[in-house]
Amino acid sequence: MSDHVAEVRKLVCDTFLLDPERVRPDTPLEELGIDSKGRIRLLATLEVFFEVTIDLDERDQLTDVESVARILTEALRNKPGETAAR
Repeated sequence: MSDHVAEVRKLVCDTFLLDPERVRPDTPLEELGIDSKGRIRLLATLEVFFEVTIDLDERDQLTDVESVARILTEALRNKPGETAAR
């Protein structure tokens, strides 16, 4: 499991005003009411919060908190000027 699951879970709960009890790493985002527009919003939130760039094409890979954390970890790894992920 990615190092950033807890951070992403909190960000998802805060961004979409969700009860943390409902948000598990493997809960499908669509089950939480997060549709394709919501995934774009989530991408933008991740980019601002973590100061990374995530390709919009990654949107379809955002299926649950765990996959979002995995994509975030990769973006942090590829962040210019960074030698290691947070």
